[in-house]
Order: sequence, then C-alpha cells, then structure tokens
Amino acid sequence: MARVGPGRDVRSLPKAHLHLHFTGSMRPGTLIELADKYGVHLPEALSGAKPPRLRATDERGWFRFQRLYDIARSCLRAPEDIQRLVREAAEEDVRDGSRWLELQVDPTSYAPRLGGLSPALEIILDAVETTARETGLGMRLLVAASRIKHPLDARTLARLAVRYADRGIVGFGLSNDERRGFARDFDRAFAIAREGGLLAVPHGGELSGPRSVRDCLDDLRASRIGHGVRAAEDPRLMERLAEARVTCEVCPTSNVALGVYPTLADVPLRTLWGAGVPMALGADDPLLFGSRLAAQYEIAREHHGFSDEELAELARQSVRASAAPEDAREKILVGIDEWLAL
Repeated sequence: MARVGPGRDVRSLPKAHLHLHFTGSMRPGTLIELADKYGVHLPEALSGAKPPRLRATDERGWFRFQRLYDIARSCLRAPEDIQRLVREAAEEDVRDGSRWLELQVDPTSYAPRLGGLSPALEIILDAVETTARETGLGMRLLVAASRIKHPLDARTLARLAVRYADRGIVGFGLSNDERRGFARDFDRAFAIAREGGLLAVPHGGELSGPRSVRDCLDDLRASRIGHGVRAAEDPRLMERLAEARVTCEVCPTSNVALGVYPTLADVPLRTLWGAGVPMALGADDPLLFGSRLAAQYEIAREHHGFSDEELAELARQSVRASAAPEDAREKILVGIDEWLAL
C-alpha cells in the first residue's frame, strides 16, 4: 500500500481507547523509579532505552513475554503506585487525543500486595475515579480473567465485577495465552457478567486463528474481540463480524512485536476494513511494545494508506464500540467532525 501525505495531526483526532492493559500502560521511566524504590532488579529488556525484542508465537517466547510483564507488575505495591500509573496512563492518552479510555485489569494480580481482591479493585477504581475527575478524560474499567487459571476463578471475578458495576466497571474480558484452554470453559463467567449488564470483551484471534474468534462469538457472546485480526483469514467470519457489528480491538504494533505478523504492512487492517468489520485501534502494552495510541493511527496512515476521512471513521468506530454514555459519545463524534473540517 502506497503511503499517503502527512495529513492532519492524528494526536488531535478525538478517539476512544478500548484496548490498554493496566501494568502495560506504565511509562518506562516510572517502572525504573518504582523498581529502584522496591529494590526490584530489572532485566535489560525492561531497563534499556529501546523496547524489548519479543516473540510470542511459540511457548518459550510467550513465557518470556509474561515473565517481563510479571516483573513489571511486581513493582506496583502501594495505593500511591496505582494512582500514579492510572494518572500517567490518562495523561498519555489525553496527549494522544483519547477522550475515552477503558483500562483492562486482572485485580487478582495485585491483591496479594494491596490487602485482598476487593480492596485491590477498590484502590484501582478510586484511582480511575480521581484521575477522570482531575484530567477530564472519560475513564472506565474492564475486569479480565486469565485463560490459564481455573474457570471458577473467572466466575469469582465476574461476580466481583458486577458488584462494582456502579463504580465504573463496564466490561468483562479474558486474557493471557488464547492457545491454552477453551473459551467454552469460561461461558458461565461471561453469562454472569452479561446478566450483570457488562460488555463481553474477550481476547481472541491473535495467537490463534479464526476459530478462536468464532469461539468468542459462539461460547462467550462477545460484543467486542480483543485483537481479532486472524478473522481476516476467513471471509465468512469477517462477514459475520460485520453484520453483527462486533468490533475488533486491533493493536498493530503489538501484533508485530509478538510475531503474529512480520511487518506493520502485513497487519490486515485493509482486509478487515474492506469487509466492513468495525475496528478500534489500541496500544495494548506500550511499556513492552514502545508505542501508544496515536502511533497506531499513524501506522494505518503510513503503512496502509488510510486517508484522514478513513482515520476519522476508525475513530468513530472506536467511540461507537465503547461503553461511553450517549452524551459523551455525541460530544466526541462532534469533535471528530470538527477535526475533519480543519
């Protein structure tokens, strides 16, 4: 795909950010400071000036990715660390034009250091509420279970998420290695979440192929798919996603960093776009992948030839797929039209 001209500044394009993981949103400098604070030794992959070299298409590569993530997560030990992370994630998003952020977290990972599962979630929710008020960024939380843990753990998390829905939890996800376990094993957890009014937002179709996306649709009744890019290998599946208006949260930098595609030009943005599949571009884990939200729009422009009008439509799709209240959506959509009118 030929590159297009520079166009309008994508950082000023209003947009929603629907795929950002909690620890992975951390600034590299913050990680280094927290590691020094707690005496945590960081490997060169986390302390160097460049993002680590990663590949997760084999079991060893995925283990290394998870190990780096776990080391970074171990540096979040106190409520003030959580507040700092959320505040800085919001500041980065605002700088990139985000008007709405849905931050994804598995609170069980932080519970041992923050007084238990419910206290950990309350600390995170307090940080989100405070940060949203002080920055003006619309923020909500997605609670995610892990595929590599027992489905009963997922049910516990789903019930907890529903219990705190009135505090700003809007969705329930399923993360970690999609090649392990079956989506159907978590169907009851997702039923609990849906019955409690939460969006179903599982990961699928990244490290595994189209079948993973179909399983999320059939077994978990997903309203959005985290990643979902491998649906591009199945025209009938793309048609189904387009007809049902199920949005794929596409994270180009992440896809290349983890070895799903060899280059940014190989990420099937145009294939999904041409099939009418709704997309919401996301940064996934900027700490490990080295780029944030606006960069994903630059990739669509530079490597896939998206025009400003098409980038604006991508932004609209992200807003429509969000859990933002109607008045907030309308305000952001007006801002997108104003960006195009510049």
